[in-house]
Amino acid sequence: MNTDAKFIVIEGLEGAGKTTAIQAVTRWLEQKSIEFVQTREPGGTPLAEQLRTLVKAQRDNEKVTAEAELLIMYASRVQLIENVIKPALAEGKWVVGDRHDLSSRAYQGGGRGISDELLNPIRSAVLQGFEPDLTLYLDIRPEVGLARASARGELDRIELEALTFFEKTRAKYQEIANASDNIITINAEQTIEEVQQSITLQLDQFFKS
Repeated sequence: MNTDAKFIVIEGLEGAGKTTAIQAVTRWLEQKSIEFVQTREPGGTPLAEQLRTLVKAQRDNEKVTAEAELLIMYASRVQLIENVIKPALAEGKWVVGDRHDLSSRAYQGGGRGISDELLNPIRSAVLQGFEPDLTLYLDIRPEVGLARASARGELDRIELEALTFFEKTRAKYQEIANASDNIITINAEQTIEEVQQSITLQLDQFFKS
């Protein structure tokens, strides 16, 4: 694998502004003439996109268990890692990801309450030590993010969860981010311009290091 190529991930709750943040990252890469590919989770390959549809769809006749949701997320993730992310990095291309493993730790671990005893062995088997070089976590209060997401249009199954679910998810995001050197927290309640400036500053510092 090309050690010069980097994997950068954007994380955050619904309505945190991940799309705008990704645009700031890709614009920064273009200005530096760095070749890159974009991915999203769940999804990013034909099979993974089908899994995305399955896990996000509302179902009136069947409850999606927390464990099934977790396994679908990791099945989608390993398809993306092995078929897109690793090959791109090996070719010297940077990868910009809309969500990655931190999402499962926050949403299924924090929000759903799945224990580390179940989650960690699955993570270990799927990732085998693979992780992003830099994660930009867009922190936002759930009520603010959900209001933004609702204004965009129809919500999916996960986005329709109760506020307490997202409060638990945010708490887990913050806990993990505070304990990790390669996860940078960005205040997503700033103006779009301020968020973009914060991201550019962090990318400049990351590139220099």
